[in-house]
Amino acid sequence: MGSRISRRKFLIGAGSSAALLGLGACGPQSQVSPEPAPDEGVPEMPDQPVNLTVIDAAGNLQLTRAAIEDYESSHPDTVRNINFTTAATAAELTSEVQAQQDAGQVEIAIALTGVDGLFAGLEQGIWLTITPNFEEAFPDLEQNYVNPAAQELVQGQGVLISYGNFGPVFTYNPEKVPTAPRNTNELLTYTRENPGQFMYARPATSGPGRIFLMGLPYILGDPDPKDPETWNNTWSYLEQLDRYIEYYPSQTADTMEELGEGVRAILASSMGWDMNQRVVGTIPTNFEAFTLESTTLISDGHYAAIPSGLDAGRLAVALDLIATLLQPEQQALAYDNVYFYPGPAVTGVPPEMAPEESQRTIAAVGRARFDQLIETLPIETQLDATALTRAFEMWDERIGGSKVRGE
Repeated sequence: MGSRISRRKFLIGAGSSAALLGLGACGPQSQVSPEPAPDEGVPEMPDQPVNLTVIDAAGNLQLTRAAIEDYESSHPDTVRNINFTTAATAAELTSEVQAQQDAGQVEIAIALTGVDGLFAGLEQGIWLTITPNFEEAFPDLEQNYVNPAAQELVQGQGVLISYGNFGPVFTYNPEKVPTAPRNTNELLTYTRENPGQFMYARPATSGPGRIFLMGLPYILGDPDPKDPETWNNTWSYLEQLDRYIEYYPSQTADTMEELGEGVRAILASSMGWDMNQRVVGTIPTNFEAFTLESTTLISDGHYAAIPSGLDAGRLAVALDLIATLLQPEQQALAYDNVYFYPGPAVTGVPPEMAPEESQRTIAAVGRARFDQLIETLPIETQLDATALTRAFEMWDERIGGSKVRGE
């Protein structure tokens, strides 16, 4: 099948190298002036250019790095350098930010994260409340979003910058699965008759795993899909599936590699992962995808959060940079290699605005059925912080915590 690229390994390796070079060149960022009080509004831009560090815990730099570097090159009067670093998990992101805050020297200006990292930091109180404290930096913010509810979900602790990657969908090898399951009963029957051939990653550390977990209550008719304590049907179903699942990887990329290598036949996936992994060659281009009857799509989002403790100058630049990422021409870059499909979080950014390479990629691996599903199926946001944390706890305790590998 030729050489394959692990998207996770590529992003972590590239980001880490950039961080080492950037930090080595610039050294520590000194605190120039204290963080302004919320009632003071957006601070003025600094008189001298500053260094910023951007940490990525969601793979979001694949979508936004070009836009961030464009901002750096076009703002020489206020930005000296933007350094990039990565965190593989939400826990690593939280601990890194907390360590800097405890030391009284916050280097990280912007954290790019999914709801897992944002909520983990929210519980620890490490994020600055961006809205409404600095809402004048983001005029008509929620009115411009494709789905304002995805912004409301995070209680002003971050700004939604990428949106989509809907699921649950399932990616499969048609040579091993001639007829795709149509509903949860058929999926369970297939898994029972083919032990070890179905896989999904641990929900607490995998976007597709998390979306699969949150999507099942809608499919199975649990009384309150937003409250995991009421998911009797879902927990019972996952317990039955668990009998025929060998183990749960901690990272989505590991499930895709096993699918591509022929070890597994069906994976819980998402639209972006399904398409992107065929772009980078982890799985063959002829692999197919299906959804189950009664599916409600669960949306995913990437957010830009700002740690509390920044001086006024870097805070001003961080806010301006995030606002720039929401401009249509920058949002169009989020189509990228379709790994977070569609990608743009704001309205008025059709695929025709995407770079030509992205348009060619969409034409090559896009699934018209995915666009139809986005148009026709109900769409829900992910759980709020309290419910999501509880869902992760219950899955670890009741389903697969003892069978997780790769942490």
